[in-house]
Amino acid sequence: MHAAATEAHSAALRTLLRSFGQIVLQANAFTGACLVAGWLLCDPRLACAALIGAVAANVSAMLAAHSDDDLRAGLYGFNGALAGLATFSFIADNPTATAIAILAATGTAWLHEPWSRWLRTRQLGYFSSPCLIVTWLWMPIAASGPEPARLAATPTLDPAQFGGGVLAGLAQTGFASGAMAGAFVLLGIAAASARHALYALMGAALASSLHVLLGAGASSFDAGLLGFNGALTALALTDCGVLWMLGGVAISVVLQAAATHVGFAALSASFVAATWSVQWLRQRAVR
Repeated sequence: MHAAATEAHSAALRTLLRSFGQIVLQANAFTGACLVAGWLLCDPRLACAALIGAVAANVSAMLAAHSDDDLRAGLYGFNGALAGLATFSFIADNPTATAIAILAATGTAWLHEPWSRWLRTRQLGYFSSPCLIVTWLWMPIAASGPEPARLAATPTLDPAQFGGGVLAGLAQTGFASGAMAGAFVLLGIAAASARHALYALMGAALASSLHVLLGAGASSFDAGLLGFNGALTALALTDCGVLWMLGGVAISVVLQAAATHVGFAALSASFVAATWSVQWLRQRAVR
């Protein structure tokens, strides 16, 4: 009995950590543990937010009798974790953030099945789109966080500052900030796949460079806000080849710059839209 309970607890922990790992598209518990380390280093509040969201989404998926394989792979929990992170990033009051995080994460779990099925019929991945949909529903009502950063004077970057900004971009995939948090994310991705880690670095570096050329400000660069969509796009398009990946990253930069210019909180929508664009274009090219 004790052994069975221990195994059940271990399986639940692995599912939870894989949910975190799926934020950077890795079904790997160690990757998830590295993201937790990055959150704790940056702000323990983020770790609590991700935990609340992932647990709420996974429990909701279990109650709805969704696929056990997908549940164990973290495919339901990661959008819930992102929903929790978004909630705590934009709502300063902890009790309010907790309540909305639970509701938002539950919403992503219930939305996942019909939404992902509709996208699969069009050969598109769902990525973080359930989190985006749910977050955009509550943000006009409850958001109290800072406005999205606008473009400012182009910074002058030395190699050390550029490297720190690229790593910070990896940290921002999980709403964290700072080069050290990004280094933990990179370590987690590399543990799952060295190739994926290289693509994530390339995507973050290319996106950050293009944003700087477009006139993005130094504060946004240092915070990692310029590289995270590029990193995620590169990860999603790893199996499509370098040229498609580079094209996807460039599209994500244009979309993010446009959203920033009008003051819209696009979050990871630039990554999702850019990846969908490349998937659609590849389908057309094959035909």
